[in-house]
Amino acid sequence: MATSVARAEQPSLNGIIHESQSKKLTDLPTELLEHILCFPVLKHVDVCNVSCCCKRLHDVCHGRGKVWEHQYKIRWPRLQRFYRQNESCDWLREYITRHRVGIQIRRTVESISKRFFTEVPCVGQVLGDSFAEIESLGMPEHFCEDELLFILNSDKRKSLTLKYYAKKILYFLRQQNILRSLKTFLEQPAGQQSALEGAVLVDQYCNPLADVTLESISEQIEDVAEKAKKMLRIKNPSHPSLRVTNSDGMIEDFELQRQVLWALNAILYEQLQYKGNECDYYNPLNSYIHQVLLRRTGIPISLSVLYMTLARKLGVQLEPVNFPNHFLLRWCQRPRGSEDIYDFVYIDAFGKGKQLTAKECEYLIGHQVTADYYSAISTTEVLLRMVGNLLNIGKRGEGNEKSYQLLRDSLDLYLTINPDNVQYLLLQARLYFHLGIWPEKVLDILQHIQALDPSQHGAVGYLVQHTLEHIQHKKHPVTPEVKRRSAPEHLEVQYSVGLIMKHKRSGYNCVIYGWDPKCTMSQEWITTMRVHQLSSGANQPFYNVLVQDGTCRYAAQENLEPHSAPLEIGHPEVGRYFSEFAETHYVANEELQTRYPEDMGETLGTVQELYHRMTPGSGSRHEASASDQMSHQFKSM
Repeated sequence: MATSVARAEQPSLNGIIHESQSKKLTDLPTELLEHILCFPVLKHVDVCNVSCCCKRLHDVCHGRGKVWEHQYKIRWPRLQRFYRQNESCDWLREYITRHRVGIQIRRTVESISKRFFTEVPCVGQVLGDSFAEIESLGMPEHFCEDELLFILNSDKRKSLTLKYYAKKILYFLRQQNILRSLKTFLEQPAGQQSALEGAVLVDQYCNPLADVTLESISEQIEDVAEKAKKMLRIKNPSHPSLRVTNSDGMIEDFELQRQVLWALNAILYEQLQYKGNECDYYNPLNSYIHQVLLRRTGIPISLSVLYMTLARKLGVQLEPVNFPNHFLLRWCQRPRGSEDIYDFVYIDAFGKGKQLTAKECEYLIGHQVTADYYSAISTTEVLLRMVGNLLNIGKRGEGNEKSYQLLRDSLDLYLTINPDNVQYLLLQARLYFHLGIWPEKVLDILQHIQALDPSQHGAVGYLVQHTLEHIQHKKHPVTPEVKRRSAPEHLEVQYSVGLIMKHKRSGYNCVIYGWDPKCTMSQEWITTMRVHQLSSGANQPFYNVLVQDGTCRYAAQENLEPHSAPLEIGHPEVGRYFSEFAETHYVANEELQTRYPEDMGETLGTVQELYHRMTPGSGSRHEASASDQMSHQFKSM
């Protein structure tokens, strides 16, 4: 880098030639040097090199200066929200720490695939407590999350395996944070607990990768409240709710309260068209407050939390009622303190805010109930009811990944709120045992159950015995079978892993991630699936496929054909088996290639024959791509 500029020799007025003068770069003002060194073309390596030139430039590039602040914020823009404006900070130290965290996180994520690929497919986002090692690294949490997000937001079609495990780790880390927030929330005095905040925590835990915050939810609810105020202003311009700025300004006059509820019903149900979701009642989205606001539909408890929050913002105190089969709110018609069930009007937020008497509430569910069911409940009890609904939906599920994940999440939440519930502790232990995950935690749960209720020794003893067997089995894992296409018993296998296929009968799109030379399922499965009706029956190759709808299936060779127009398969487990989508096929990751060492070459040959010869204008490009991939494959082998 040139550091001086020679001036042309100039004669003075008396004709004497002065010695040439030079102006060094380092003579420039610090502000100008900082401006130059913050040019976007300069990277951190360039700044390091410049700072080594001389003491002057070293001082300009000091850790707390603008140069390293610029480098830090340009490279990791998502982290800016963690710093106050004009905050004095050692940016060089922050940069080095964040850089090192990124390297460590990538190493950890890359190692997980090798460790867990031979395990049974993980149903759910967490593969046991192994992800806790991320927390044990002692690195700044927001740096860890930023690196995981950086991985997830990279090239959509590449690094699929890295993204697959990065997503699982991020899911786990966020859930741990939310659980800590929930525990802090539950430690607050009952009078300070907000049902809305509790509902948001439940929502966040079940959707940790979604952008759900209490602030954003509160803003949306505030918008609805403002609409209700405009409606109220038409009816009563001097209404005190128009001056209410916080939830402490409760209105005492019953007629004024009635006007608030009228305006709220008009806005919520008539103008904004909120309604109870009768057609899809057991959809878990009905329980998530951000989805209730987005879809404008829900179940009684979620709509009641919304309605109660809005009423409170407008100065009307409503209380939650844990009515059987249909959550309600109650509105006191007498001075506060009355517990006579006939002194209340009951509000059905699911039924468009309809106001009911105590007797009409019984008509709603079709049978009589005792007075206890009309009592107001605490925020903690509201959350237990809300989580209990999700838990029941998970138990009603079809045994797929989504239902198991919902069951796990809702059990985690329920037992955080009520940690000594033996029924659900036993269910959690059985669930983990069934899924074959987290055996050490299963033993801890079973020990806790035994301490709470010794009468459960039979069920506990059975699970302890088989869990210990599982732990021993993990210490001596079975080496997975390596399947070579060239083996005589595999000669009838026509297709290879990574090919995108179409099912001839069912019409679904899928990608192959495994195969067997003959059907290996039980006789019961073969009979149920009517395999004997196929022309070759069970005596033909069968393929493990990931289907576009998110399911995993086992398909006969005669029912599959290569897809005429290959497309991406939107299955959550794609990254477990494949590292890249290469336009015509999926590239198997190292672990899958180890299992099927001869399939990648077969796949490349098949796609070359099927697709690239069909596109004359782009043949050379595709051939080069296929050739490069084949070369890389042989090198890696």
